Amino acid sequence: MLDFERPIKELEERISGLHKLAGKSEEMQEEISRLEEALENAKKRIYANLTPYQRVQVARHPERPGFRAYRDALTEDFYELSGDRTGGDDPAVRGGFARLKHGGKSVVLIGHDKGADTKSRVEANFGMAHPEGYRKVRRLYGLAERFGLPVVTLVDTPGAFSGRKAEEQGQAWAISEDLMTLAGSRVPVVSLIIGEGGSGGALAMCLADHVGMLENSYLSVIAPEACASIIFRDSSRAEEAAESMKITARDLKARGIVDEVLPEPLGGAHQEPEEAIEVVGEALERVLDGLSGAGPDELVDARYERYRDIGAHFVSQI
Repeated sequence: MLDFERPIKELEERISGLHKLAGKSEEMQEEISRLEEALENAKKRIYANLTPYQRVQVARHPERPGFRAYRDALTEDFYELSGDRTGGDDPAVRGGFARLKHGGKSVVLIGHDKGADTKSRVEANFGMAHPEGYRKVRRLYGLAERFGLPVVTLVDTPGAFSGRKAEEQGQAWAISEDLMTLAGSRVPVVSLIIGEGGSGGALAMCLADHVGMLENSYLSVIAPEACASIIFRDSSRAEEAAESMKITARDLKARGIVDEVLPEPLGGAHQEPEEAIEVVGEALERVLDGLSGAGPDELVDARYERYRDIGAHFVSQI
């Protein structure tokens, strides 16, 4: 439970307690109905007015559906490919060939995997990939182009692993190669940010023809806590940093960095995972249909202009 959800939790506990005591008492049933109405109003009031940092907290919720949930619900015949053909495999990033249930298109599906329980989260380093993970991603981009398949990426990472070993093994180089490969990819590239979109670890998988974000996800060059530590010398001012950084889906949509904001169930994707996943599946079908008529040169040229326009927008603000 997140701090701002405490009033909701208290109402839910009161309603649960009354249900156990109510029996056939009309007076108690009326009180339950009143509290249920108050609960619904509280949810709408709280979740409609989340601050940027509260949205970051929702994006990090441990029960939020991750790559595995989307893969299992949205695809069939998923065939995972492992290894970077250089040094090893990284479970923080997974990908392979898949057929989407919505529309039946074959794609190369790639995503960050944070794990589903304590053991798998530790094994996946909580979705923070090493250089071999990003080299695997580049290999999958190349296979997609070779077979003429669209690339679909599901982004959910606090950032690429920034430990000494990762830097020694070329973390920055691996990410930059991913960016260069995507920039010149001659197949459609669709990226959806389903949770956290942290730093270069996210950017390596969201240089795309279409970028969508779930309502309570975020995309940022740095985590709010780290930004506050650098700018304010005080990580406790993360909420203030998040407000200034403009990292929410709606902020980024307003600045032309992302193309659409996908709605989440009331309370966040973790409250109704099936509904959130269905929204993503429908968006993928619609976007891929829209990109299917574009030729390879047209895709590359449009992608080039897209990112030049983003740069020009920010230069004009200086």
